[in-house]
Amino acid sequence: MYNDDKIKVVMEKAIAQAEKTMNDDVGGPFGAAIIDPNGEIISVTSNSVLKDHDPTAHAEMNAIRKAGEILGTHDLTGCTLVTTAYPCPMCLSAIIWANIKHVFYGCRPSDADAIGFRDDFIYKFIRDEHPDKKILTIDEKFRDQCLLLFKEYKEKEKTLY
Repeated sequence: MYNDDKIKVVMEKAIAQAEKTMNDDVGGPFGAAIIDPNGEIISVTSNSVLKDHDPTAHAEMNAIRKAGEILGTHDLTGCTLVTTAYPCPMCLSAIIWANIKHVFYGCRPSDADAIGFRDDFIYKFIRDEHPDKKILTIDEKFRDQCLLLFKEYKEKEKTLY
């Protein structure tokens, strides 16, 4: 689909964007790009957590948001994500929700962990089914009321995504 030279060019753009915003104290050393099936760049973004005061403003999330806005859709089927690091659990989920089927990444979760980021910790936390209640407590409440909302959505044949 894409040759290494094309991915290298896209990765270099993601790295350059991450380097710029990292040095401007906008966010961490994370950059991402979305390319279409022909290898054309749709979006190149970086992490903007510090600037936006938004813990969800990861490079991948920003790239998905921007690509969706540019293309006018929430469905990025056929697109590929190029990112400077293996996506964290939140970003990985967003990638799957966006129907992106291919990701090229640079650094591993253990590389992010080595400089103080919690990606690897969160993956381990999820695998262990969140045993540490000091980190996070998840309790089911009011399911019956919420199921009514779900039932109404299905009955009205609303869009699934």
